[in-house]
Amino acid sequence: MNNKIKIAPSLLSANFANLENDIRQCELGNCDILHLDIMDGHFVPNITFGTPVVKSIRKITKLPFDCHLMISNPDCFIEDFANAGADMISIHVENQIHTHRVISQIKNCGKKAGIVLNPATPINYAYEVLEFVDFILLMSVNPGFGGQELITSIFRRCESIANFIENHNLRNIEIEIDGGVKFDNAKSLIDAGANILVCGSGIFSGNIAENINTLRNSAEETIKG
Repeated sequence: MNNKIKIAPSLLSANFANLENDIRQCELGNCDILHLDIMDGHFVPNITFGTPVVKSIRKITKLPFDCHLMISNPDCFIEDFANAGADMISIHVENQIHTHRVISQIKNCGKKAGIVLNPATPINYAYEVLEFVDFILLMSVNPGFGGQELITSIFRRCESIANFIENHNLRNIEIEIDGGVKFDNAKSLIDAGANILVCGSGIFSGNIAENINTLRNSAEETIKG
């Protein structure tokens, strides 16, 4: 299991009128990844941004971009997001018939490939493809909107995935959690086996750099203890 804890601020909660400033603050907080929620208003009930925004902010930071594609027919847009500057691209198993093919498509673009499971999607949907991906993203809220409360079944689900990864010697696969991540549950999520924490409103409310450090310290209590 990958033990390096990574903090991934979700730009969905950033100030869209001043994205550059918020990204600079994320850099000051030494975050590891920028999480970009790509929503089309069809697969999920919200619309955010697409490749033009990704391409624009790629010019102002070297932070890795984690593009979470909450869109219909993501296979049609993999190359677009790869060319725009994505470093990690994840797709939902719920809207993919040919999951292996799209994972290969992502990797052929030279990017890290991930699969995403919604809170009510059976965990065993992931087992047949885990060996082919670089990371798995477990949603701890129903996707579409920021600021939601974490669904507590995430702890059990994360433990199940972590155990599967350990038992099948797939230790390079990272586990990412997205939704309702806060200072007071970060340690429990890491204890359950996660190592990438996506956080939106908890980071972008107040001092961004300070919030990133607080979240990291909260999560790292697991290791220090």
